[in-house]
Amino acid sequence: MTTERIPMLGDKFPEIEVQTTNGKMVLPKAFTGKWFILFSHPADFTPVCTTEFVAFQKRYAEFKSLNCELIGLSIDQVYSHIKWVEWIKDNLDVQIEFPIIADHGDMAKMLGLVHPEKGNNTVRGVYIVDPEGKIRSVLFYPQEVGRNFDELLRIIKAFQVADSKGVAMPANWPNNELIGNKVIIPPATDFKAAQYKKSRYDNYDWWFCYKEVEAE
Repeated sequence: MTTERIPMLGDKFPEIEVQTTNGKMVLPKAFTGKWFILFSHPADFTPVCTTEFVAFQKRYAEFKSLNCELIGLSIDQVYSHIKWVEWIKDNLDVQIEFPIIADHGDMAKMLGLVHPEKGNNTVRGVYIVDPEGKIRSVLFYPQEVGRNFDELLRIIKAFQVADSKGVAMPANWPNNELIGNKVIIPPATDFKAAQYKKSRYDNYDWWFCYKEVEAE
């Protein structure tokens, strides 16, 4: 007997057709060649979720400049999503431009977005998916704590630098307490490479070498 598990880091995002405020879409195919963030919220017409949608919309242009799309999700009917988006526009003067999935619970279950100890609604889940449809990051926040959207932007930027330069990113990059905005060189795997890297790069030791990010 097999037990279904939620998708993990490195897995392909599961293919699924969804109904959204922008019509039907097939994920991850709809975002082929792009990064995307799928994020769940507990419910429409709730105060913390409203602040989150406004925060995402305020940064939407910056996400798009990073070739990253956004798509929301909750276990609400599409009519509720539409009415909530209208309310945000009418009362807060913010037009939500990204689609929102109307889930009946199947997708939330597939992605592990309902945590029984936190109630029957979706928690504040985040799936970050790369242009090949591979899951790169998974985060869960409880209903009572809103997300930090600048951190989600930072994660996308960090992934893109790491992927393009073959490096790793330090804590709080680009404002790390030890090496500032520099990036970490992958550790050597043999003695000769260790000696070379220690002589070639700034370092604290052969296993902790770092450098500036080269301009494109």
